[in-house]
Amino acid sequence: MALKSTVYKANLQIADMERHYYQDHALTLARHPSETDERMMVRLLAFALQAHERLAFGQGLSADDEADIWRTDLTGRIEQWIDVGLPDERLLRKASSRADEVLLYAYGGRTAEMWFEQNRKELARLKNLAIYNLAPESTQALAALAQRTMDLQCTIQDGQVWLSNADGSVEVSLERWQ
Repeated sequence: MALKSTVYKANLQIADMERHYYQDHALTLARHPSETDERMMVRLLAFALQAHERLAFGQGLSADDEADIWRTDLTGRIEQWIDVGLPDERLLRKASSRADEVLLYAYGGRTAEMWFEQNRKELARLKNLAIYNLAPESTQALAALAQRTMDLQCTIQDGQVWLSNADGSVEVSLERWQ
């Protein structure tokens, strides 16, 4: 018998002073049995960083041909494709041909650095791809915020990102690689 996804609910308040985006989102996240709290929370963070009224979660680990998160226009054309983790370079190339903009939020410390070095040349050819690396301390702290029901606030100001709940706050360190 196949294991089912675990459902998480998040009320996310976003105050993005850089984009002048201030909105509340009631989100449902399906956490695949093989997905960690860390990866799920990075997906949630990626949503907050790119928040938009048409931004939606994809099938994630269940489907290779879908983004973790994406935004489409009213005709169904993919405007923004967002993935997290360390995907195969071929998947990013395919996403780059299907979407106007592709964003990758990489994490994993030294493993992420090695992945980027191995793929740097091929990825540099993808002109619509932006890659951000999240510090391991940040992603581990984000994982500690994971609960089945979450009330979170995300504040983005002057290049700094904070995600917090009633129990604490995490400052997220992210570095643009490409």
